[in-house]
Amino acid sequence: MPLTAQEVRNAKPRDKVYRLYDEKGMYLEVTPAGGTYWRLKYRFDGKEKRLALGVYPAVSLADARKRRRTARSLLDRGVDPSAAKATKVADASAAAESFEVIAREWFDKNAPRWAKSHADKIIRRLELNVFPWIGRDPIAKIEAPELLAVLRRVESRGALDTAHRTMQNCSQVFRYAVATGRARRDPTQDLRGALAPVKHEHYASVRDPKEVAALLRAIDGFSGTLPVRCAIRLLPLVFVRPGELRMARWAEFYLDVAEWRIPAERMKRRVPHIVPLAEQAVAILRELEPLTGRGELLFPGIRDRKKPMSENTINAALRRLGYERHQMTGHGFRSIASTLLNEQGWNRDAIERQLAHAERDSVRAAYNYAEHLPERRLMMQAWADYLDGLKRGADVVPIRQTG
Repeated sequence: MPLTAQEVRNAKPRDKVYRLYDEKGMYLEVTPAGGTYWRLKYRFDGKEKRLALGVYPAVSLADARKRRRTARSLLDRGVDPSAAKATKVADASAAAESFEVIAREWFDKNAPRWAKSHADKIIRRLELNVFPWIGRDPIAKIEAPELLAVLRRVESRGALDTAHRTMQNCSQVFRYAVATGRARRDPTQDLRGALAPVKHEHYASVRDPKEVAALLRAIDGFSGTLPVRCAIRLLPLVFVRPGELRMARWAEFYLDVAEWRIPAERMKRRVPHIVPLAEQAVAILRELEPLTGRGELLFPGIRDRKKPMSENTINAALRRLGYERHQMTGHGFRSIASTLLNEQGWNRDAIERQLAHAERDSVRAAYNYAEHLPERRLMMQAWADYLDGLKRGADVVPIRQTG
């Protein structure tokens, strides 16, 4: 007679192993130590075999019967269920060491060190360009030609920079696999010179002071919403990366001491950054504060105020002002500041620190993010005054610094 759920629940350990039989070869094996195991006895190629169906109570009587039916179905088709199970285990093992699984493991371990925008680009790059093609392949079996074919797809659509960055990310994944004992080598080392070189272009920006003056006057005449208008007026005064501006939080601003302190997790280099605020910058923030100051973000999105405005907002505003992509971008304000401040003789180290450019020594960078701060305060106010003078069309003689 078939077992009942009550009989299974009442099965207690005895001095010796014993079995409670269900039907069609399935039984519950109970050990003196209290273990309860579902088994299936069957014959294949004239030999008696047993198949483990799971452990009770994790696998109920009903679940065990489903597994028995699956195994019997395989027998009816002439397939040994024990061999099929071994193949399934092997496939699962291979999947656990596939490129995608290991890449996501590598990403999860490193993402906390990166700015969210940077992390999002990396995983999106892998998801679009790599995982669909070799994501399921065991990482230890991927060779250089196979990886090159993946990169060629990216290269063929003219995205040379993306192709090179994708190869760099793949290299990092392979090296992680080598370090964790799941691959022997990094095949990207065999691909040096295989991709067309990238011709790096600087972010578009105007540079001549007269052109800068025209741009600033155009910005002052911008007729968009107040948050966008404030953002595009503020960017030349602080020359941070556009992403750092659009995700700015009110909690980061200390207007009474004229400082914006950006935490490390929002910076590209994962180092905190101080932006001294000129009087003109503070005035813009005071103008914006009544509108968005009760929320978290300075520049919330139109549809969802808990999310920052779109990454395209600044550039779209510049297009409305008549500046094409090859003429000016939001990132271009950094180029303007770097070029003109260096021409004016300000301390190069102070300029680089204010631009939050990479410090070769990451430990030194973490401890010296406030380096040159007194000089940077003077520089930022002088810069704002200089821009005001350009807008007025005055014959501006910038304050020059040396050393």
